[in-house]
Formats: sequence, C-alpha cells, structure tokens
Amino acid sequence: MSYVSNTAADRQEMLQTIGAASILDLLSPIPQSVQLNRPLNLPPALDEMSLVRHLQVLAAKNADLESNLCFLGAGIYDHFRPAVINALISRGEFATSYTPYQPELSQGMLQAIYEYQSLICALTGMDISNASMYDAATGLAEAALMSCDHSDRTEVLVLKTVNPHYRQVIDTYLRATGYTLVEAPFKEDGDTLESVKSQITSKTACVIFQQPSFFGSLEDVSGIVELAHSNGALAIAAVDPISLGLLKPPGEFDVDIVVGEGQSLGSPMGFGGPLLGFFACKKQFVRSFPGRIVGATVDQQGRRGYTMTLRTREQDIRREKATSNICTNEALLALAATVYLCELGKTGLRHIADLCLQKAHYAREMLSKIPGVSVLGSHLPFFKEFVLKLPADPVLINKQLLKNNIVGGLPLGKYYPEFENGVLLCVTETKTKSDIDHLVSSMSSALGVR
Repeated sequence: MSYVSNTAADRQEMLQTIGAASILDLLSPIPQSVQLNRPLNLPPALDEMSLVRHLQVLAAKNADLESNLCFLGAGIYDHFRPAVINALISRGEFATSYTPYQPELSQGMLQAIYEYQSLICALTGMDISNASMYDAATGLAEAALMSCDHSDRTEVLVLKTVNPHYRQVIDTYLRATGYTLVEAPFKEDGDTLESVKSQITSKTACVIFQQPSFFGSLEDVSGIVELAHSNGALAIAAVDPISLGLLKPPGEFDVDIVVGEGQSLGSPMGFGGPLLGFFACKKQFVRSFPGRIVGATVDQQGRRGYTMTLRTREQDIRREKATSNICTNEALLALAATVYLCELGKTGLRHIADLCLQKAHYAREMLSKIPGVSVLGSHLPFFKEFVLKLPADPVLINKQLLKNNIVGGLPLGKYYPEFENGVLLCVTETKTKSDIDHLVSSMSSALGVR
C-alpha cells in the first residue's frame, strides 16, 4: 500500500536521499531578494463546514452570468446551452475517457469524434476536419505553419481585423520557427482588399482573415481568396460557427483552411476556458495538417467500425516527420459541440444565428441614439458584434454598468490606439428586448445623459 509521508524523520530521509541538507537547499537557485523570509500570513485552519461557507462568500464576489447580463464577446460568447449537453458529456464513458488508442475498446468515443468531424465539415463546407485543437488561436498558428511548409514561403499575411489575441499567438509561433508575420492595416471604410494588395508579395505563404471580423463586420471573402490565390498563397479563414447558420460556408468561396473557436457550440464561457479549436481544410492537405483524424471502415463481417486513421503528433512518429507538436485534443468539448449541433439541427442553428443578428442590430440602433455615442463602420454589414465610440472612457463606463449588473463591452484602445474610447459590444440570442433596453438606459445614465 502506498501512502504520503508527513513525518519529520521521513522528510529528512528523503532530503538525504537526494543529497540535500534541508528544504532551503532546494531553494538555492532562487535569489534571496525574491524569497519570502517570513511565515505566510494565513488565517487559522477551518473545519469543513466553515471552509465551505467561506469559499461560498469568496465565490459570490465573482461577476457570474446568472446575476449579470453579459454584452462582452471578442472571442468567447454567452450562448444558450441546452440541458441535454451536460446530461450526455457528464456520463462516465465520455467524461473519464482518454485518447482512444485501442479501437476495440473505444468504439463509442471514436464514433463521437467521427460524428464531430463530419459535422464540422458540413458546417464549414470543407473536405476534412481533424479531431479538434486547443483553441482557435493555436489552430490559426498551426494553419500558418502548415502553409509555410506547404508553399516553402516565409511570410504570413494577417489582417489587423483578426482578433489581436490570435495575432499574438500566431506571431509567437512564427518567430520561434523563423517565419515572419506581416499585418495588413485596416481602414474605417472597410476596404480590406486594398490593405491586402499593399502587403502581399511573392514571399506570402497565406492570407489569414476573420469572418465576421473582430469588429463583427463582414469581410469580402471572395475578393480576399481570389487575391491570395492569384499570388500563389493559401487563404485561411477564422470563422464564428454560429454565423454559419446564416452565412455561406467558407468552403463555397474556395477557402483552403478554416479554423474557428468552438466554445460557442455548447461550452460555457468558464472565465476564459477551456476552449475548443476546430480545424478543417481541403483534402489535398490531409498529410500535412495537424492533429488527428478518426476514420470509418468495416470489419471482416461487414460491421461498421471506427479507428484513429491519421496521427501526426510528434510522440507517435519520428520527430523529424511530424507535422505538428500538438499533443492532445479537446475531445470532451468536441463532444459538447457534437451534441449541440445535433440538438439544434440546420433549422435551429439558423434560428439562433438570426436571433443574434436581429438583436444586435436593434441594440446598435438604440445605443447610437444616445447623445455623444457614434457607430464606427456604420456602413458595413455586421453579425452580432459592433463598435461604438463613446464620449467617455469605456473602462470607467464599464465600472458604472457593472453596478447595474451589466458586463459591458471590450474597450478597444489597448489593442487599437486609433479607436480611442471605442468599445466592442456583443449581443447573442440570450438577450431579451428588456435586457437590451436595460443596457441602453444604464449606458445613458453612466454617460450622464437624462
């Protein structure tokens, strides 16, 4: 029987075994100037009941979405989650399963992953999908590396209308592998094509854009794809999966690689994670793209079966032949997305997307009537997010909104200095007319408008 030792004698014996005279020897690499040379200032120990009550008090300080309205998007969204999702993904055979290396023991999980891949292909209009990535940001970075390897080119062109966090991750990956990130500037008039034309060169491996853009507006997808292909580059789209309930899938625009954040498909916001990256592409890249693929086949008796068909991770094959160092996937969240899409179906997803569209347009119209508030990019079509310019600091306005139990939008000045006092707001199907009217009233009060 194994146990955890906690006696002074046992601790001393372990130190002697590793050649250390004391615990302090283990801390010797840490400079004295940053070591804490006093006991931790901790309160006395509590019994279990008191500890639970104390933790409940601490948890109540969090601005949860059960007691607050959320109009914050920018990559993670407050969408409704049908109860059937938790009922299925919490089952032991799913919640505790790991990588299904033994197909004879993992047919259920393998089938679930196969169905997920099939749904992502149907949603995006692409030929193949892998069995999920960590998130959209790392998925785009992997797509960028894949494009450079495929084309033997060294530059990745990314529109500045792509989520700034995504761009940071892409830049980190590229700098570590010797490639270069080039950013295409944006204009308030939304002329994306001119920005791409000014930056694309013979070194460009791919053009990465976001549809809808980070600002919620719709890009000229066909124009971007045509421009990329005419210059020998791949076209990579980062998409909002909910928007595909209304918009034409990127596969119909001849996009080469499609990446997106699948958190909207049945996963909670969860204080920023965990997330789900989906990755789909044309069949010609099947031997190049990252992650893993589950395939369907039949056994000798003609019975349908599932198995892991391709695994390109570096632990499974020789490192020099690996196409990615992605070491796992987000199978549980991929299962949640599968349940979500099956529960809604085509009609349900279209209805959710339409609700987002209509409610966001109503919110922008009403907010823009507040004196001093203006809409940035008002001539551009948009989906569920939009940018307003406020006559005051959005950070201060958000603090006032929170007093009215409203989580406000994202202040843009930190990421886009040219958008001083700009705020990115998001409206999903979960918001009612009274919720939006409450936002408008609270915004008016926070701005000192009566």
